[in-house]
Amino acid sequence: MDVTTRIANIIEKRKPLAQRIEGVEGNLKTLSATLQRLEERRNYLSNQIGDANVIGKLKEVDFSHIQLAIASELEALTRLKNRFSRDTLNIGVIGRARQGKSRLLQSLTGLSAAEIPDGDRQHCTGVRSTIHHNPNVDTYGEVWFHTERSFLDEVITPYYEKLHLGAKPLTVDEFVNKPLPQLPQNIPGYAEPGAMYEHLKRYHSQFGQYRHLLTEPSPKIIKKHQIREYTAQDTTDGQRILFNYLAVKEVKITCTFPNENVGKIALVDMPGLGDTGLGDENRLIQALGKDIDFVLFVRMPKSSGDYWADVDVKLYDAARSALVELPINLWSFLVLNQTSPNSNNGDNIKNCHDLSETIKEKYILVEKCLITNCADKEAANKLLDEILDYLTNSIDELDRKYSKACQQRLVEIHESVNAVLSKAKTILPQDSEDDYLETEEIFGELFGNNDSGWWRDITLSLQELRTELWYQRQIPDEELHEGVIAAIENCEQDKGIISCENALEKINTRIMMSSAFRAYPDYQDELRVLISHKFLSLDESLIRKVELVKNKVVEIFKSKGKLTNLSFAEGSDFFTEIIHLIPEKAFKLKSGFQVLANFQLSYRGLILPRIRHHLDGLTNISPIAGQYGQMLEPVDKTLAVSKETTAEDILTALEIDYEKAINTIQPALEELLCEPAEAVYAMVEEFIDNVILQKDIQKEWKSFLRKNRGKIWSDVFGQKEQDRQMREEWVQAVNQVTMVNKQEYFYFVL
Repeated sequence: MDVTTRIANIIEKRKPLAQRIEGVEGNLKTLSATLQRLEERRNYLSNQIGDANVIGKLKEVDFSHIQLAIASELEALTRLKNRFSRDTLNIGVIGRARQGKSRLLQSLTGLSAAEIPDGDRQHCTGVRSTIHHNPNVDTYGEVWFHTERSFLDEVITPYYEKLHLGAKPLTVDEFVNKPLPQLPQNIPGYAEPGAMYEHLKRYHSQFGQYRHLLTEPSPKIIKKHQIREYTAQDTTDGQRILFNYLAVKEVKITCTFPNENVGKIALVDMPGLGDTGLGDENRLIQALGKDIDFVLFVRMPKSSGDYWADVDVKLYDAARSALVELPINLWSFLVLNQTSPNSNNGDNIKNCHDLSETIKEKYILVEKCLITNCADKEAANKLLDEILDYLTNSIDELDRKYSKACQQRLVEIHESVNAVLSKAKTILPQDSEDDYLETEEIFGELFGNNDSGWWRDITLSLQELRTELWYQRQIPDEELHEGVIAAIENCEQDKGIISCENALEKINTRIMMSSAFRAYPDYQDELRVLISHKFLSLDESLIRKVELVKNKVVEIFKSKGKLTNLSFAEGSDFFTEIIHLIPEKAFKLKSGFQVLANFQLSYRGLILPRIRHHLDGLTNISPIAGQYGQMLEPVDKTLAVSKETTAEDILTALEIDYEKAINTIQPALEELLCEPAEAVYAMVEEFIDNVILQKDIQKEWKSFLRKNRGKIWSDVFGQKEQDRQMREEWVQAVNQVTMVNKQEYFYFVL
């Protein structure tokens, strides 16, 4: 099997692991949230309970260390998921400036200094570049820019914090328009802070050169010849006149490698320590942990003599800290860059061997230390072949070890949670059997039966109200009657077109614009609507009637039923709130309360149909055959419109139609004055039938009252019920953690 196929198989095998890791991530986040809720409940109980022994036990339920472990593990899982989700195997090439990284990358990718910056003066690489092999495309680049926010947060703010420059700028305008704060004189160190400050000054002084890129959409597709101006600090001839890189987060380059059989790999060109200023080490660590499968350290010994310096050890340690789950020697090679006698560095082969032999003295542990001429394409590709051979033979085992290390920590989190839960479950003990029986006996006596207690009081009071409403159901409603008289008087005062001083002129204009055939029925429609709306005010009277009776029922439940503490609402709102408190299993009781909560009387439901019957004289419907062929009764027309019909004729007819409607509506409505009382009586009787007289309804009442007895009989059960409720809420919070802490939710390695 060739390298390309082997790499493709490795990538494909990783994908299911990434999916399973995503599931574990989701459960860890849920676990963290439920632990937070349990901790909040613990803090609440600590302030409510007076028992010092219980408070001491509550303090032992401490998840702070577990929460820290979860946060750390979520970061580790994200790195692992990213590793297994990638479509390439990524090889990171890192090293200090002027060590040959760029020359090696050029040799491996076939790109030139125009795309991969190098030089023989100062360091020139400005941003991280990822180079992908694709044998089917011409070379191009993709550029991701900082936003103004990420530029401030990730690039500028660290300088202000590290160099103690005071308040950080909140906007890019504030950063560029204000002078930089002076570097404090008492800051620890001298050269390093000064160098950092000079680099910050470069961001500040050249801001106008790259500011426009902070608002550019990402990624931006660029051509091959444009790549250097977004990745380098200087031109190919060494002029430091490029500034775009200051706004760039990352560049991806796609090209065809000289060795086309490398498969799906990517080379990541990392600016080394000291290359671009503050934050390099952190960015290096983040990139290695997130995006790199394998590290290639590049070091070029000087021909005049060299040694392993502190900066080399620092670079190695930075890479090592990026992935603590795996010993770095398992996923890294060291390349000592051999230079020829005619190079600027001269022949350094002897010093290459010296550094190779002393590498272990500095505890720089790698899988292999190789001496390779990075500028020699043939030698560089032999190096790549060796790396790929190692990866294809070892990556499965590396992935397994990496996964196993993460998996073990997840199991430890699961076990730690269980250990704390075992303490939490015993903190608030259940009532003893004797306490339970005593409480139930007291509750039973308070609830009572048909002869005594709560049940007798509530039943008797509701029946008394029912009797009262029965006697009142034939009494006309005075408020409704007054509303009818007021509406009739309003109809007499405002008759629409009939009341207008220039009624004949308006009607005549309508006839001229349309015709008498249209004018008369149109005015009939307008008067019909006018009359109907005059009676809308009756709606308020009907609503008050219903709410008044509902409040009488509420008063019974609050005074006799002691439900005041369950709801402070009145009328319909009281019954709605009680419905939400009734358990679903008490469906008869719940539906009974819904009868009262939902009942309403309205003008449109009770009165409007009666009014409409007396408005037929103001309709323009002509007698025709009915739906099933029968003839409808002809409407008694006041005016038979013809071509000779005048405005006076129409006005006279409208006056007759209007008076006829008003004169018939009033007696019809007076016949309805008892119906609201009949309706509310029926409402209350239906309610009583449902909540008092149904079979087994007492059981449902007991279930509801038992749950709320601490609020209903607070003088008897108050403290006990408060303790019980706190215990139930605590147990519920503990159980929620238990549900998400199941062992199978922590495994992604099958």
